[in-house]
Amino acid sequence: MGKILTIADLKQQAQRRVPKMFFDYADSGAWTESTYRANEDDFAKIKLRQRVLVDMTDRSLATEMVGEKVSMPVALSPTGLTGMQHADGEMLAAKAAEEFGVPFTLSTMSICSIEDVASVTSKPFWFQLYVMKDRDFVNNLIDRAKAAGCSALVLTLDLQILGQRHKDLRNGLSAPPKFTPKHIWQMATRPRWCLDMARTKRRSFGNIVGHAKNVSDLSSLSSWTAEQFDPRLSWKDVEWIKERWGGKLILKGILDEEDARASLDTGADAIIVSNHGGRQLDGAHSSIAMLPKIVDAVGDRVEVHMDGGIRSGQDVLKAVALGAKGTYIGRPFLYGLGADGKQGVTTALEIIRKEMDISMALCGKRLITDVDRSILA
Repeated sequence: MGKILTIADLKQQAQRRVPKMFFDYADSGAWTESTYRANEDDFAKIKLRQRVLVDMTDRSLATEMVGEKVSMPVALSPTGLTGMQHADGEMLAAKAAEEFGVPFTLSTMSICSIEDVASVTSKPFWFQLYVMKDRDFVNNLIDRAKAAGCSALVLTLDLQILGQRHKDLRNGLSAPPKFTPKHIWQMATRPRWCLDMARTKRRSFGNIVGHAKNVSDLSSLSSWTAEQFDPRLSWKDVEWIKERWGGKLILKGILDEEDARASLDTGADAIIVSNHGGRQLDGAHSSIAMLPKIVDAVGDRVEVHMDGGIRSGQDVLKAVALGAKGTYIGRPFLYGLGADGKQGVTTALEIIRKEMDISMALCGKRLITDVDRSILA
């Protein structure tokens, strides 16, 4: 892969190896992409305090997220179509995360199914739930996640309707891909990707096809998905989902102090400050800009996590300093996956761990659990 030193290096490699429509899916935001850019740019505005002549030995990034021990405060975000960045992508990413000692979160809209991921992992992973109008299907998804031994349910709150992503519309994105001349050309210029995809049977939405009513092929799947996201989803729904699940519940998509305070009544174990990677409401604040306000709003009554814009270990360190007990990476691990499969995901995690470790030491801290706003300038 050459000299890979940063997440940006992995991104360049992935762009060369993944067909354009699928790379663009991972790398795009809604509308003008202003919130997508702000997620990254606002991290750069936060400055660290350099400290000297402090003991930097015996450092540790180990901590806990919702009571689970993690090697660093990072989890892999739930991302749709992960198995189109690389064949069997969710399975490979889950294995890499398990070996690294961080949580992997499987998306409802994954290519590999819950059962596929369970078949290649030995430790519990997390499952992300979209609430559909078909409540029988939702209940079945929850039951399948329980049967697979998933240790936390991540309920996404900010996709009641789908934000408009211009790149996907222009590319005519689908899974499996369409066979128009444009799409055939995109795939033909990525022969390694094509070869890997030819070797797997997993090329559609594994959690849906064969499980949802009257969804047996791509044509029926497309119409079902377009109709099924439930715009009526409300705080009342969290109650029955929590009861059905019966385990640790994480609410994803909180970007406002009022919503954060409302989440306290749900009994959730954690909330994720998130704007869906800038893929829903364009023009909203970045996640990192809202993180300290939400932390102050809820105090210690619920564990606060965040995702959106993390591209380095320094970004994770800054989020922890501002009160996040855990962070999530989506695009960084997708770039790694597209660039080099399972090893690429491991490389992405190693880059983030090394950057976080060195930066923490230069800020005068030895333990990630001791990091707070005092390291910020």
